[in-house]
Amino acid sequence: MGVVELTLLPAQAANWPQVEQLARSKAGMPAGRVVLLRRSIDARKAPVRVRLRLRVEDPQRPPAGQAWQPAQKAVTRAPEVLIVGSGPAGLFAAMRLLELGYRPVILERGKDVRARRRDLAAINRQGVVNPESNYCFGEGGAGTYSDGKLYTRAKKRGNVQRILEILHYHGAPADILTDAHPHIGTNKLPKVVAAIREYIVAMGGVIQFNCRVTSLLVQDGAIAGVATTTGTYKAPAVILATGHSARDVYEWLHRHHYSLVAKPFALGVRVEHPQALIDSIQYHCPVRDPYLPAAAYSLVTQVDYHRRSTGVFSFCMCPGGFIVPAATAPGEVVVNGMSPSRRNSRFANSGVVVALDDREIGRAYGDSPLRYMYFQQALEQKAFALGGATLAAPAQRLADFVDKKVSSTLPETSYQPGVQPADMYDLLPANIALRLRQAFKVFGRKMPGYLTNEAVMLGVESRTSAPVRLPRHKHTCEYDGITGLYPCGEGAGYAGGIVSAALDGERCAEWAAQLYRSQGKVR
Repeated sequence: MGVVELTLLPAQAANWPQVEQLARSKAGMPAGRVVLLRRSIDARKAPVRVRLRLRVEDPQRPPAGQAWQPAQKAVTRAPEVLIVGSGPAGLFAAMRLLELGYRPVILERGKDVRARRRDLAAINRQGVVNPESNYCFGEGGAGTYSDGKLYTRAKKRGNVQRILEILHYHGAPADILTDAHPHIGTNKLPKVVAAIREYIVAMGGVIQFNCRVTSLLVQDGAIAGVATTTGTYKAPAVILATGHSARDVYEWLHRHHYSLVAKPFALGVRVEHPQALIDSIQYHCPVRDPYLPAAAYSLVTQVDYHRRSTGVFSFCMCPGGFIVPAATAPGEVVVNGMSPSRRNSRFANSGVVVALDDREIGRAYGDSPLRYMYFQQALEQKAFALGGATLAAPAQRLADFVDKKVSSTLPETSYQPGVQPADMYDLLPANIALRLRQAFKVFGRKMPGYLTNEAVMLGVESRTSAPVRLPRHKHTCEYDGITGLYPCGEGAGYAGGIVSAALDGERCAEWAAQLYRSQGKVR
């Protein structure tokens, strides 16, 4: 068996028989199965190249199999662990519990993926937000309908390849196992999430939809269960995986004096360009090669303001994508991005956000651990007012913003509820707006053609990560000294994306299982 690397033109890389021949030749193995291990694009200069890492397997040896296999024994009679939320953290916690021999009971405030679609249509077409079922709440969490990017830097948190294999087993495309920046697509993710749910239920797990948790049940320093809108659920272990937009959860935890820590996050706008423009800039050619995907970009700079430096960076870049309304309550405008699996929209969008701390948000909310959440909420409500008290997003052409000109017209955008011309300096606090202005100038120099009035900025991009952290014990993942209570994933402030949330879900499931074993609760 030999591992080889090839650097090819896009058309060559798309010709698999030719790739196999070149790989066998380079490995010095005239026969043997060729397996793609990694694919990435090198667009640093023209012509653009595709880099392939391949394994040529010895034909005398059996091929390497997929590492992950589903659990074999049903857990219908096993000890139960309650999981609050069915996002990536909750679903992967449930699957790990099945492997460990425990019964997951998932309590989800929203609806299943199929029923969720109708509520998303109502948001886009009528501007009606269901607080329990939207782009953030419902089966699969925020990731299900906002595109499924799987790239993560959280390599030390667990086995990333295992997470990708589990997703592939449940229907995600095989490309996610090899692409340098894997992506499922919002059109395929719902089927993957539904398949995971079917697997959990088939193995004896339980998923309750339309079941919002309203409080924790604690007895003698240990978790005893949760109270919900549909009744009480009892168990000595609870994984709290509610996502970064469950403000009501933060509020009732704070009201009942649980420990919370204000967590700085990043906030800004979403910028949309014609995809053809981004292609021409990134691929150094007027028209994209048909063998190349829609081009992406990643931008970051440090901006000096009032004698200190602050990071401004692109976030959740969606080539060939759409901007979507991610509000979770009436009276607010929040924008986010997503892409279908083919990334074939005419638009490219990305969040461009400023890293915040207490100096950015000021003293309006005092020392409350929820101060970043209140700041975030106030800007979303201000965006709603500037958008005409609808889900129309306040917007401004990018070069006009930098030149401090109000845009008299706006270009076509992918944002379905529509846009409303606005001076974004009226929306954003001055210290954030001026940092963005400086950063856009830098980005225009780094990517000539980026700073243009063909691009439009929409506000507000505010759900980049949780504005609150639930501090947990370093060695047991338990929360606030309560035995059996495990805050998990993005909502707890311990993850930032699908893969890192999934890894944290598995970790919390393992701690819950360890607790049960220590108490003699085994199958």
